[in-house]
Amino acid sequence: YESVWSGEHVVTSVPDPTSRLSGLRSLDTIASLTFAAAKTERIKIGSGILLLPQRDPVVLAKELAAVDVLSKGRLLFGLGVGYVAGEFEALGIPYEERGARASEHIEVLRALWTEEWPEFDGQFTKFSGIQSLPMPIHKPHPPIIIGGRAKPALRRAVAQGDGWFGIWDLEETRKQLEELEEIAKTTERPESLGRLEITVGYPGAPGAPDGFIDADTAKRFEDLGVDRLIFNRDSETAWTERRSVANAPPSQEIED
Repeated sequence: YESVWSGEHVVTSVPDPTSRLSGLRSLDTIASLTFAAAKTERIKIGSGILLLPQRDPVVLAKELAAVDVLSKGRLLFGLGVGYVAGEFEALGIPYEERGARASEHIEVLRALWTEEWPEFDGQFTKFSGIQSLPMPIHKPHPPIIIGGRAKPALRRAVAQGDGWFGIWDLEETRKQLEELEEIAKTTERPESLGRLEITVGYPGAPGAPDGFIDADTAKRFEDLGVDRLIFNRDSETAWTERRSVANAPPSQEIED
């Protein structure tokens, strides 16, 4: 095992109380990663994924830098924009701004993690004359791994991410990687980012034991170009949530 990952929903918004997502117990990401860092010495710790538009990026930069420092440089920062409007409403954050906020927040984090005296003048965040120390141990900063399946999310991964994150089976992963290749032809990617690393959370075959994958399936993911496989401890819930995203109306997928 190379890494251990946490997911998150700050709150859950489930119209149907009989849904498997109703009553979902989701621990806070920062607390979970800090706990994992304290209990381990070598394994990497990742947020898979943290819903970036729901966070204050200046506070988050401090929190994640602290996790990286305390873990001695083991943090992997996975992020997404979210797809449940009710969660944003509860937090007082406009749902339609989530894509723009995510893209800007990534640059805020980079500035705070790499510049001794960072300055930023954006739509949602502005600062100058400040310091955010200590910076992360991981240089130039913890890997930024961007999740999502819609075109804006894939473009964001190509333009701003060290990696891309998805939770899919083999066939859907193949389709997503083909779409990433097409988007990369028309989306500028800074040379400093290097190759886009591919992380896939495999929800497991329906009915299979949690976290189970056979060697042949793992090899097929590798042949597709997947660098990292994450095994889900609750595959049935993962499948339920993936189906809910796949069946969401177009308005919900604009920035997923």
